[in-house]
Amino acid sequence: MVAAIQMNSQDSLTDNLAQLDKLLAEAALRGVKLAVLPENFAVFGAPGQAHTASQLPAILTWLADACRRYRLWIVAGSLPSSHRPDGEVIPDGRVRSACFILDEEGVVQGRYDKIHLFDAEVGDRQATYRESAVFEPGSSVVTVPTPWGRVGLTICYDLRFPELFMALRKAGTDLLVLPAAFTAITGEAHWETLLRARAIETQCFVIAAGQTGKHGALRETWGHSMVINPWGKVLDERPEPTPGVVAVACDLGEMRKLRHSMPLMSHRRLSY
Repeated sequence: MVAAIQMNSQDSLTDNLAQLDKLLAEAALRGVKLAVLPENFAVFGAPGQAHTASQLPAILTWLADACRRYRLWIVAGSLPSSHRPDGEVIPDGRVRSACFILDEEGVVQGRYDKIHLFDAEVGDRQATYRESAVFEPGSSVVTVPTPWGRVGLTICYDLRFPELFMALRKAGTDLLVLPAAFTAITGEAHWETLLRARAIETQCFVIAAGQTGKHGALRETWGHSMVINPWGKVLDERPEPTPGVVAVACDLGEMRKLRHSMPLMSHRRLSY
């Protein structure tokens, strides 16, 4: 059983972790073994990312304790890190948007740094988004073996770049995870369409965990966290603009049967 955890994170780390703890407890009671958190779950506001990065060790310690208490693997959405994966300090004051995956003993099993940064004009109250002013992009494709299949890690804006998802499929991915904070406008227009497309073309399960609702005066996110099967069917969704848990059993046998009957990877003739 896997879960997409939908949150409404604000700028208080303490409040956000309290909200998350209740959702993880609910997930565990429902038999979930792998929980995916949304982007910016710990602190939402971009201006505070450098300060949040200084709290990264404490947040990872909290997550490790939650893994042990609830016997969960946790895909920890995104957290700002002032260090690259090799330990080098990022020199220009920016941080990286990093997704850590921890096992049920709280041990970090992998880290993915968001490759595609959201620099765009959106017709909402915030209007302009410039993630590159705060974040340094990552460059590595990351998959992590788990007891339920190989997990491919992505974050939010990555969803618009199918070449990343195809690289993850080529690396043996079974479960694609997408922590996100899609804007309400872009989410309404493209969220489900893109998620279903990524599932269909890779023949993977997609677990998409979103932020939802209002975050201060300017930001509003789409939510609609969902789990999609390799045929592109939405197995479950949370359409309400409130925090909650979307829990689904993923049948990898179904996935393997589909891949055998329609072997897309062996039919491919073009590469990016």
